[in-house]
Amino acid sequence: MSLTPLHVIIIGGGIGGLCLAQKLKATGISVAVYERNSSDVWQEGYHIRINPFGSQALYESLPSALWEAFLATTRKMPLDTEFLTEQLQKLLVLNRAKAHGTGDPVRAYYPISRIALRSLLLAGLEDVVHFDKAFERYESTHDGKVTAYFADGTSATGDILVGADGANSRVCKQYLPQAARVEIGVVAVFGKLLLTEQTRAWLPSQLLLMTNLIIPRDRYFMVNNPFDRGPVSDEALNRIYEKARAAGLNPDLLIDNTPDSLLWGFFAPINGHSLDMRSLDGHGLQRVIGQMIERWHPDVRRLVAEADPSSISLNSLKASTLICPWESTHVTLLGDAIHNMPPVGALGGNMALRDACSLAHALTAVKHSKLSLLPAIQAYEAEMREFSFAAARSALRRTEQMVMSNRIERLAFRTYFRICNAIPPLKRDFRQKWTLAAMRNRAKPASLK
Repeated sequence: MSLTPLHVIIIGGGIGGLCLAQKLKATGISVAVYERNSSDVWQEGYHIRINPFGSQALYESLPSALWEAFLATTRKMPLDTEFLTEQLQKLLVLNRAKAHGTGDPVRAYYPISRIALRSLLLAGLEDVVHFDKAFERYESTHDGKVTAYFADGTSATGDILVGADGANSRVCKQYLPQAARVEIGVVAVFGKLLLTEQTRAWLPSQLLLMTNLIIPRDRYFMVNNPFDRGPVSDEALNRIYEKARAAGLNPDLLIDNTPDSLLWGFFAPINGHSLDMRSLDGHGLQRVIGQMIERWHPDVRRLVAEADPSSISLNSLKASTLICPWESTHVTLLGDAIHNMPPVGALGGNMALRDACSLAHALTAVKHSKLSLLPAIQAYEAEMREFSFAAARSALRRTEQMVMSNRIERLAFRTYFRICNAIPPLKRDFRQKWTLAAMRNRAKPASLK
């Protein structure tokens, strides 16, 4: 079989770009990653929740030693999601394992620190990743290649340029300017409560043991995610060190020393308070949210009040305009660069991993002369629009439903959740729709607005 030589330029060294580089290098395709930040920028960050889409992409993209190291370093993740009222009364409980099956580590849920995941994805790519390379623009060459130009005056030429440079993608702004990010009219405030002996003593069990979504009568909602490592045995630590060394990694980068915590996100209409919350610091946001939830359960109010103000930040949520199909060229995009979405459901990073794996499969077919380059890119983009655009719609719809609906509609939601919780067939149907939304909500590409 004749092989088609390829050189792939990836702009952006986030999880999607690095996952793509891992798979391409493993299949013998020449690849180079250009990251605008220096190598020591990512020293802290929140955890990321890997779902079955993301875990399968990692399994297919990582060398076996790195996959084993990934399994060794991840934390336990609550498999139940509970919908609650603002008084912590149960509306509905979903078990995600029942939706995806149990016992399959390839399609499972894993929480992992962003630092540990990036360390895994960078392993073995020392000759591939170039830091301090701020992308400025690209040009198509007369021989069908693409040249990327960087702020330091250097350039790089390849057969295909992949924009994996995140929500404010410069590649997308040049290539598909009509796919701009737009504000959705919602702000999200995130905070962190450390899980100590004292806080565990008063926190309700459902906040410690489950992911939960609090749906009040008002036009707000809150999502809580516990990241509780629990006791780590010497045997578990030795296993991590063993897997890390087998993968050629520094074990210290995989030991998750992040303190156990409960991460919360409070979502509200952008005009949901007389003050412009976007102008407030952590202390101000903490005070305003306390006022907005003053009639909620005392433990939820305490959860916000005792969070470290330095951990509290606000994002004015945006989402990409999901455009209709475009003519495929030697430039393509993945992840937030083309389908940035609200964080509800933790779908964004997982869809970036899935995009990366899908694009790698398409380019592998080109290498083995099963497809020529442009039809392969076209096939990847069609699949990406079908799956990842559906995930973006799902995240946007969930956010808008939980924030924009009026009181009567919200009471109807809550009644419906209670009915589903009481009737097993309805509960099974709801669980499938909620947990597999990115698979089930396929539709023709259309603008979010």
